Amino acid sequence: MRITKVLLLLLIIASCASDKIEVDTIITNGTVYTVDANFNTTEAFAIKDGKFLDVGSTNDINKKYKATNTIDAKGQTVLPGFIDAHCHFYGLGLNQLQVNLRDTKSFDDVMKRVIDFHNNRPSKFIIGRGWDQNDWDDKTYPNKALLDKLYPDTPVALTRIDGHAMLCNQAALDLAKIDVNTTIEGGEILKQDGKLTGVLIDNPMELVEAIFPEPTKQQQIDALLEAHKICTDLGLTTVSDAGLDKQVIQLIDSLQQAGTLDMRIYAMISNKKENLEYYLSKGKIKTDRLNVQSVKVYADGALGSRGAALKQEYSDQHDHFGALVIGTEAFINLADQIAKAGYQMNTHAIGDSANRFVLQTYQKTLKDLTNRRWRVEHAQIITDNDFDYFKNENIIPSIQPTHATSDMYWAEDRLGKDRIKGAYAYKTLLEKSGRLALGTDFPVEQVSPLLTFYAAVSRQDLNQYPAGGFNKDNGLTREETLKGMTIWAAYANFEEKEKGSIEAGKFADFIILDNNIMTIEEKEIPNIKVNQTYINGVAQ
Repeated sequence: MRITKVLLLLLIIASCASDKIEVDTIITNGTVYTVDANFNTTEAFAIKDGKFLDVGSTNDINKKYKATNTIDAKGQTVLPGFIDAHCHFYGLGLNQLQVNLRDTKSFDDVMKRVIDFHNNRPSKFIIGRGWDQNDWDDKTYPNKALLDKLYPDTPVALTRIDGHAMLCNQAALDLAKIDVNTTIEGGEILKQDGKLTGVLIDNPMELVEAIFPEPTKQQQIDALLEAHKICTDLGLTTVSDAGLDKQVIQLIDSLQQAGTLDMRIYAMISNKKENLEYYLSKGKIKTDRLNVQSVKVYADGALGSRGAALKQEYSDQHDHFGALVIGTEAFINLADQIAKAGYQMNTHAIGDSANRFVLQTYQKTLKDLTNRRWRVEHAQIITDNDFDYFKNENIIPSIQPTHATSDMYWAEDRLGKDRIKGAYAYKTLLEKSGRLALGTDFPVEQVSPLLTFYAAVSRQDLNQYPAGGFNKDNGLTREETLKGMTIWAAYANFEEKEKGSIEAGKFADFIILDNNIMTIEEKEIPNIKVNQTYINGVAQ
């Protein structure tokens, strides 16, 4: 009788086991922040065919499912994959082929890196990016004289970190046919004593960029794959690339379709005639990994290079207001064209004058339209009552928290004590709009989403400066920040129904961290490591 009971019990257990649903992967014993509508936390989930099938307690998931691949998270923090709402993914990859001038402390430092790079990798055109004169003791713009002396026959073009200023030697200027008489609207060609300094700001840079050697197809592929590795190592599963041409978008699509490139990419097309003619007539393009339905437009330049368009003059350069890099009539007509095509317009706007113009144009163009989600990229300086434009549900602020902690050392010099109160005002923007899309603008800033999170919450640099945080009232809570890097960023891309949270039916894009980003001491956030990144439930 006793043996019969034992056999019966074993049969029942075997029967229950056979009733379990077969899935691909089960994650158990995690501290899972789902970022669902209630911001629930849980422990486990099951994955089938690249999507979350069920989410719940470890006990419940183990009762209902079985899998050959079971991962015990051992209490570690599990989050939806990070989404960078504004970056330059392809540009990051190409940067690996150029002189890296980030974190240079002087122009001499810049020159040393250029010389070392060219000695190791001689080329017919030296291209670099990353210098920032605001980080140097001498904060004036550099001059081309030394470049001319060292490289009289080899063109050199060194782009400022924000992409809105460039230092060229005479060989590059000659190739681009730029001389003292050249004039270009929407920027400046700087001169001193009637001679070219070699510094170009905003639109004139395009003349030099037009003569850059075209990367080979293999170099483009290598750039995309290198960017993928950098990004997935840091927990990114979707990136919004702010400005791509048709050929690059098609290359991305082919790599994704071949299974070579797993990164999901929200591709904003660059505002060029050939891109607009092709995509606006073709309509939206959407696959599981590629989304093309937006246009990246520039309204003005950058604050660091004094190209941001301000209502009042710069505090540190009188009679200078910056400038729009696009004509007002051209912008209004473009907005109308994009709206009629059903595309999203994503406009770079830094200065308060540029922001007002963009917001007023959006408001007028989108009147009587719904669910357009047009974005103001950066929304960096807002004054007067212009914050109220963001109450319009058709308008989303897309911001980059590390800009605040990079610019805080000199931004008040540019703007003065009053205007700085409306700069990098992330909390105010959130209160008006109800959501924020957060990104980095890499490679302008560093790639790491953990630095984005830290900057948004602490408003400090990595040395915990300044004490109490830069304009800390405009910092975000951890919950707001995580939403901005996941579900709100997905919303800004029209993708909130397929990603941005750990919920049944959504893509199984998630990350495992070695520490709890929601509870760890604030100053330790940048030290958190991404143990593993998963896209479609597959470890990257």
